[in-house]
Amino acid sequence: MRVVIAEDAVLLREGLAGLLDRFGHTVLASVGDAPSLVAAVAEHRPDAVVTDVRMPPGFTDEGLRAALELRERHPDLAVLVLSQYVEQTYAAELLDSGGGAGIGYLLKDRIGDVKEFVDALDRVARGGTVVDPEVVRQLLSRRRGPLGRLTPREQEVLALIAEGRANASIARELFVTEAAVAKHIAGIFLKLDLPPAADGHRRVLAVLAYLRG
Repeated sequence: MRVVIAEDAVLLREGLAGLLDRFGHTVLASVGDAPSLVAAVAEHRPDAVVTDVRMPPGFTDEGLRAALELRERHPDLAVLVLSQYVEQTYAAELLDSGGGAGIGYLLKDRIGDVKEFVDALDRVARGGTVVDPEVVRQLLSRRRGPLGRLTPREQEVLALIAEGRANASIARELFVTEAAVAKHIAGIFLKLDLPPAADGHRRVLAVLAYLRG
């Protein structure tokens, strides 16, 4: 995979570059600000971008706005946001770009395993969607109405669905049976008036579409 990295913290930027190289990917450019990210993508046309949210010059939401601009220019570009923050407004817009395909939003301090991060990037580059459950929870907090019908357990399951987890993975995370997970999912989709979706990726997209609504 050909990747451009945008991260203002130089040690983290170089660490990410070394990590991706170790897993066989090619880092075409490593930059420290949003304008340089846009320029690097225009020059190198990578398969994927890994970007922080808050970068120079204003340290607010430059990286996320640059990611949105890049998705408008290059709809097939995979984008993985790696940040300490959930910028709710632009996060929702980013998840909406390209129909939600090839998008990820992970929180730095919640990644507990190097391979987990690399696998997430691989899934995004293949057109998948990977969203940290905490991002989902904060998007959930913006919604009213039918979400109030969900039990606390159903909200946990909903967040894990949006992360792209399969039923078996959700069951392991929550220490319940797969049958219990399937029952929760059926209840969630019924309460939110979402069409059933057996395919994992379509299931993620259906949930994210609801959260963006």
